Order: sequence, then C-alpha cells, then structure tokens
Amino acid sequence: MRNVDFSPLYRSTVGFDRLFSMLDSIGQPEQAQAYPPYNIERTGENAYRITMAVAGFDETELSIESRANVLTVKAEKAEDTKASEGDFLYRGIATRAFERRFQLADHVEVQNASLKNGLLHIDLLRNIPEAMKPRRIAIATDASDAPKQIEAQVTPTQVN
Repeated sequence: MRNVDFSPLYRSTVGFDRLFSMLDSIGQPEQAQAYPPYNIERTGENAYRITMAVAGFDETELSIESRANVLTVKAEKAEDTKASEGDFLYRGIATRAFERRFQLADHVEVQNASLKNGLLHIDLLRNIPEAMKPRRIAIATDASDAPKQIEAQVTPTQVN
C-alpha cells in the first residue's frame, strides 16, 4: 500500500488537522473486529441510519454513547442460566460482548435508537448551525461610483 505525505497541505491550510489525521488512519489496517455486521445508509439530505445486527441481545444489554464526535455501541450478554443447563451440539449464534465505534462528522447528532427483530437502528441527523450555513452577501455600491448629477440653477427667464 502506498503512503501519502500530507505535509505540504499542513503548511498551506489552517484548522484541518482532524481531517488529515483521519486520512492518515485510513491507510492503516483496521484494528476493530468484524462483529457485529452493520449498514450505514443515507435516509435524507442530512439524515443517516446505522443498522447493526445484534441478534440475541435485548435493549438492557446494549449501551449507546455519543461523545466528542465518536458514537460507541457496546453490548455485554447477561449470564444466561437456561443456556448453561443444556449441552450445545453446535453454537452458531454469537452472543459475545462487543464494542463498535463510529467516527461522526461535525454537527452530527444521534436522534434516536430502536431495537426491532434483532436489528439495532440508530438514526443520525447532521444539524448545521445557522452561522455555518451558506448565506448570500449583498454587494454595496460605493458612493463615489454612483453617477454624478450636474447641479444647475434655473432662472425664470430661461424657462419659456
């Protein structure tokens, strides 16, 4: 894999340090586990949804936390006494604890979360403040650029 040197960009930009560190981390192999599987979809112009397959967990065993542009989903299975009574011939349903982190862009907020049919849905909304939205700037004309009027006095003898 090829490495990209962002040092020329550091010299000519201000305030993009977070972006460059994210780009640097893309080239590194992902250290997170592949469990549980998830989807990220765009549901509107500024709306997103993360869907995670969390079969076997109920809402009391799941924890969702958003802090400093990082969304963390954790799950830890409570001790199941019924399952320990029987002997499993094959155990294909994973109920191991996990922690999955998602890096959120600026101004992205978690709206709500729901658990239905073994799928955890987390709805996100990008809420851009009014000060950050584009606005139209009126162009004022300078008084010296305005057309000049010639002032003259009209005497009654000049008017017919």
